[in-house]
Amino acid sequence: MLRYVLAISVSLVTAAVYGPLALRWRRRARIRREILRLVAAVRPEPYHAAVLRGEATEAAAAELVLDGYLRIDGEGAAFLTEEGRDHTRPPAHPLPAALLDALRRHDPEPVSLGWIAWSDDEYRRRLSAYGTERADLLPELPKMPDGEGNRLPACCGCVGIVLTMFFWCLASVLLVAERPHGVREWACAVVAGLGLLALLGAEKAHREVRARTECGDPLGDLIRAEPHPAFEALDEEQRLDVLRSSADHFTWRGVDQIVVADEDDEDDEDDEDDEWLDDKVWWEDAYEYRATDEDEPETRGPSSG
Repeated sequence: MLRYVLAISVSLVTAAVYGPLALRWRRRARIRREILRLVAAVRPEPYHAAVLRGEATEAAAAELVLDGYLRIDGEGAAFLTEEGRDHTRPPAHPLPAALLDALRRHDPEPVSLGWIAWSDDEYRRRLSAYGTERADLLPELPKMPDGEGNRLPACCGCVGIVLTMFFWCLASVLLVAERPHGVREWACAVVAGLGLLALLGAEKAHREVRARTECGDPLGDLIRAEPHPAFEALDEEQRLDVLRSSADHFTWRGVDQIVVADEDDEDDEDDEDDEWLDDKVWWEDAYEYRATDEDEPETRGPSSG
């Protein structure tokens, strides 16, 4: 009689443990198929993919460089070309157009791409508006259930594990307490033993269900699959210049100092008034003064002999 009760009890507990696992497998597999189906239908526009990767400014700058609107030097400063100053030839896409407008607002002063991306409010607004507009075209993917963040199921799961282990120990002791007699008791003992072995593999089965139904981040993989075509079309040196300029988020490279040339003319020794003459004043390169925030410009007046 004891073997019969053990066989029934172990079978019920095993079914109670593996039943939810089977339902979980079915649910996660269905959600996984739905996610993969929705992602397979997505064809992200190259600039939208660049926005999602956080590379929109680099992609827009690459297109401007290829089209001859923009020149970036080896220190990461961006300069407009004559074509870039021509307002009759706007770029076709709104993101390169937004970046070109931002550069024109600083022209003729050189500026880093990273500074524009971080500090130019109008450019950031247009970039955000484009990202919001394109985000509506992405499908809303169902969320894969993981049980994280919900304390009640987690607590119930812990209690269930404790009770299952307690039952497993008790059933094992009762199963080997005495030798079975007759075919019926042996059959019940075998059923109970197989059920106890199955309970030992419940944790492994749970991990297998999770591993085999995990779909990862298919949308992110699709977005990260290829770089923007314009950025890919740049040569190695141009790509390095774009990345260097984009990584400079804090240095304003604008020209803001006027320097007066040294004069060796003896006739100016008696002049008491410092006059800023057009032929003695020029705009120095930005790097001479604003390469870092600690550099201070030196203003020199006419020599007094």
